[in-house]
Amino acid sequence: MDDDSTADDTADTVTDRRLRVLETVTDSSLMEYDLDKLLEVLLVRVHDLFHVDTATVLLVDASGERLVASASAGLNEEVFQGVRVPIGSGFAGRVARLRQPVQIEQIDPSTVVNPILWERGLRVLLGVPMLAQGELVGVMHVGSIAPRRFTDEDIELLQLVADRVALAAYLYRSRAERTAAAVLADSLLPTRLPTTEGWELAARYVPGADVGVGGDWYDVFPLPGDRIGIVIGDVVGNGLPAAIVMGRLRSALRAYALEFDDPAEVLGKLDRKASHFERTTMATVGYAVVDTAAARMDLSLAGHLPPIIAVPGEAARFLDAPVGLPVGYGMAVSGRPGVTIDLPPGALVTFYTDGLVERRGEDIDERLEQLRAAVHPDEPEAVCARVMAEMVGGQPANDDIALIVVHHTT
Repeated sequence: MDDDSTADDTADTVTDRRLRVLETVTDSSLMEYDLDKLLEVLLVRVHDLFHVDTATVLLVDASGERLVASASAGLNEEVFQGVRVPIGSGFAGRVARLRQPVQIEQIDPSTVVNPILWERGLRVLLGVPMLAQGELVGVMHVGSIAPRRFTDEDIELLQLVADRVALAAYLYRSRAERTAAAVLADSLLPTRLPTTEGWELAARYVPGADVGVGGDWYDVFPLPGDRIGIVIGDVVGNGLPAAIVMGRLRSALRAYALEFDDPAEVLGKLDRKASHFERTTMATVGYAVVDTAAARMDLSLAGHLPPIIAVPGEAARFLDAPVGLPVGYGMAVSGRPGVTIDLPPGALVTFYTDGLVERRGEDIDERLEQLRAAVHPDEPEAVCARVMAEMVGGQPANDDIALIVVHHTT
């Protein structure tokens, strides 16, 4: 009779804890919290529900190579000291690499990277992966000073909580990255275009509907000696990582533009910089220098689509300019090609990124011809409006778009 009573009590305890865990992961009030508060509340509940001495969440850092202690109930030192664990190393790193639960009962330097865990006398650790949308978000682990064996029930329930935290962290980071990328991209675009007698400029930038902020950018800046620098570029990728690389390339190109007059040499320096410091980066870039006094333009293209030139009395055409390799990965080690083009009065040049001409299910050559036909000498703002109406119309672009129009008025 006593044995049956004990078994019933144990079953009731397990059922009660399962219900409490399910209530925790479905608690709608948690949606009101930011990520830090959510982690704090959930880990306190995990600490109490599982009767453990520590509960910790480590999130994957921006590099995707390390776990960073982000919240803890019981071992706050991990967070205060900024503990980092390489993925694949030690206990938490093993959970992340395997993407499956791991339990260990030997906590020492041979099994755990973080010395805080064995210095506090932990005897057992259970860790589960935090996955969302197939992506590793982090690791949640619990530990006890007293010897014990976490049951299959414990593992299942902890995984339920980890899944809830993983989704929240994933959504929070996605929103935060989108916001940060948009703010960064907006801050990198020129606030106003240079004004020079006899020359007019206009531009457009529209983030892609599918990717949000990507790596497209444009830049226009005055240079010494009656010259204007014009940049159009597209970093491979999207979101915050692409926006960060875009910012670095933009700043580097501006610096090189002050040191070297030849656009081909500037792109060569940019390629060297990108290949050395941004080793996983590739970008197409077009860089032109307009000499407003001599009415000519020096141009170099690094994997970028050629601009369109329209001269009064002639059909618009794509500039016959050599296209070098994109910047990055050290591909263009033998120098960069360039060309010089005369820009007589009335000439208009249109620079653009591939988001303007690429559209799912449509032929790229036909789209390029459509763009060419939309360009002819006019006020730059009018040309931008006409091009966007013709190429974008009422359908959102899949990729982001950058567009610059330069007009020699007199």
